[in-house]
Amino acid sequence: MNIKFRDVSQGVVLARAVVELVPGIFINEITVLVDSANDDIRIEFPTKSFKGKDGRAFHMNIIMFASEDKKTLFEIDIKEAYRKWRQDTKKVLVYES
Repeated sequence: MNIKFRDVSQGVVLARAVVELVPGIFINEITVLVDSANDDIRIEFPTKSFKGKDGRAFHMNIIMFASEDKKTLFEIDIKEAYRKWRQDTKKVLVYES
């Protein structure tokens, strides 16, 4: 599994990840967030939202896991890759005047 990151630095979002599951198949827009409650990072997977006929909003997970354990392992892989990437790539802050 190949993971590439892109700096965002907007609010609580630290970066976005693109994960290559197998050669030529990618998952885009996995978000790395600041989890201020635990002083750690949190992974958020993409969702699709749509409005039903009755006007209610529905949210559907785009990535499904067979078990909660597989989801946790996938999140840990992304967190470790992010920490390694962050050590190699220092954050650059750009200020506008």
